[in-house]
Amino acid sequence: MKTYFRNNGLCICFLILFAGTLIGQTLFGFKEHNKELISEGGKIINLSSYLLSGHFIESTFENWESEFLQMGLFVVFTIFLKQKGSSESKKMNQKEEVDRKPDPKRKNAPWPVKKGGFILTLYKHSLSAALLLLFFISLIIHFYGSLKDENEKLLLEGKQLETISSYLQNSRFWFESFQNWQSEFLSVFAIVILSIYLRQIGSSQSKPVDAPNMETGA
Repeated sequence: MKTYFRNNGLCICFLILFAGTLIGQTLFGFKEHNKELISEGGKIINLSSYLLSGHFIESTFENWESEFLQMGLFVVFTIFLKQKGSSESKKMNQKEEVDRKPDPKRKNAPWPVKKGGFILTLYKHSLSAALLLLFFISLIIHFYGSLKDENEKLLLEGKQLETISSYLQNSRFWFESFQNWQSEFLSVFAIVILSIYLRQIGSSQSKPVDAPNMETGA
């Protein structure tokens, strides 16, 4: 068990943090949504109903969507874009291990490498494809939750409900998306630039402490 935690500590830590913050979001979102319902003349709902509400679905997948977009684009852009001095960039004028052609004879090579052909072609782009697919799935569910939440509010107010086509032109959905996208792009910009001049000993996201500022790559 000790070896398992040592080998998977990073994933386990972030999974625990994810679960804890999701629980916190759910409990406080549940209370906040009921406050809104009361103020708008509606009836309070129980926790199980809240988990199916537009308020919970929208707020959850709105955040996931921006995370997957940021990671997917970062993976793709770092293929051909570089930043001199950053630990988050490939080196400026030389090929790296990640650029080498897959060798099916390499010891313990993944099975798609040994299979070759179309399977290998898919596998070579599987990371970016998976992240961008998760982005589009989250975007669709975010849209569904946002539309549902909007219509729940309109129903309480006795107003005409939004359709899918009309809500695509609604400023609320796009405001929710862009406010999250911009924060993710800012965070990537920050780590790319700050890793040029700042260090964190022991972190794979930092250059060695004694590395020159303009040395590129971790």
